[in-house]
Amino acid sequence: MDYFPLIHTNIWDAVIGVPVVLCVTQLIKVFCRVPSPYVPVIALAAGNIVSIVFGHHEHVYAGIFMGFFYGYAAMGSFSSTKTSLRAYRTKHEPYS
Repeated sequence: MDYFPLIHTNIWDAVIGVPVVLCVTQLIKVFCRVPSPYVPVIALAAGNIVSIVFGHHEHVYAGIFMGFFYGYAAMGSFSSTKTSLRAYRTKHEPYS
């Protein structure tokens, strides 16, 4: 029976993996004119590719598992930054 490998996460997963997925997703979104409903799928695919190829190439299962974390973390970071900026701009609009 093939056991799921022990996954050791470290600071490099958050410092390198997630920002790389975020940048790749934004570049694809800008240059390929992807409709908004497909952007999360691209983020998950990019997260899995980055995780399998660079982060966890020893075990494909661990790479897929961590790839979803990379993709979802990139989506959450982008979404929270976008929401915060919108709220800031709405709160600090100059009065007409």
